[in-house]
Amino acid sequence: MNLSHAYGTPPPPEDGIRLLRRAVELGVTLFDTAALYGFGANEELVGRALRADRSRIVLASKCGMTGVDGQRVIDGRPETLKRTCDEGLRRLRTEVVDLYYLHRWDKRVPLAESVGAMAELVQEGKVRALGLSEVSAATLRGAHAVHPIAAVQSEYSLFTRNPELGILDACRELGVALVAFSPLARGLLPGNVTGAWAEGDIRAGMPRFNPPNLGENLTLARRLDELAAESGATRAQLALAWLLGRGREVIPIPGTTSIAHLEENLVGASLGLNAELQSRLDALIDPHDVRGARYPPAVEREIDTEPWPERESPSGSA
Repeated sequence: MNLSHAYGTPPPPEDGIRLLRRAVELGVTLFDTAALYGFGANEELVGRALRADRSRIVLASKCGMTGVDGQRVIDGRPETLKRTCDEGLRRLRTEVVDLYYLHRWDKRVPLAESVGAMAELVQEGKVRALGLSEVSAATLRGAHAVHPIAAVQSEYSLFTRNPELGILDACRELGVALVAFSPLARGLLPGNVTGAWAEGDIRAGMPRFNPPNLGENLTLARRLDELAAESGATRAQLALAWLLGRGREVIPIPGTTSIAHLEENLVGASLGLNAELQSRLDALIDPHDVRGARYPPAVEREIDTEPWPERESPSGSA
């Protein structure tokens, strides 16, 4: 997403292609895009960059949330999902997508209708496996009853532990991968955000990235410094290694526009944490101490993820 969408002015396409090609060279095999990202531009970019390596990679994209007349639109109607898939296949320069997500559940459309339409894409040979994004355990189970679900995307990091409220256990029960997006908390965990947002950066509208929440969250992230110094790793590498230690079904997908950060992040995949360090990281950041919601209120209403409960006061009131 970072290469085309939502984090200010994207880099030139040729820079994005160089980054994606470098990822292949370093052994990355899962590449995740969506019709929404750049309103099709990211699928075009990924198609250009990875066409020669199509047989070596797992290619994932998403439908159900796209750009219409310059606006983000959630639309889960069967005809829309099928049209989005056909458009995506052309942009990605491929005949089949390995993993196709419903980017958002359109609550105006019965879930079975949306998933049923995506199941038809599997039957037609356009899609190999289905996924969901930002859903609860109950919604996953409902969709899984219509057609097997291979993966669920949820925001998951040391700062965002919502998957531990239900969806992670449901994934384990059903044999579904939990694909962790924003595993570095959109830059909060490495600490490389300042609050000086470029035009078009979605973080400007997210409560945890605005004063006074941002300063408190950056202070919270500095708790990683001592463990990073002990282990000889960076904050980002520790945060990614922690996620990989949560279980074999957890797959982090860090995004970046920087080849240096790409190379840094990939060290986290081979870092390996012993049980004691994993446990210390578990306890390092209490999610109740993270200030601000993940999304603004209007977007919170669009998602189906289990919400993190507010901490209760000693008297029992929130």
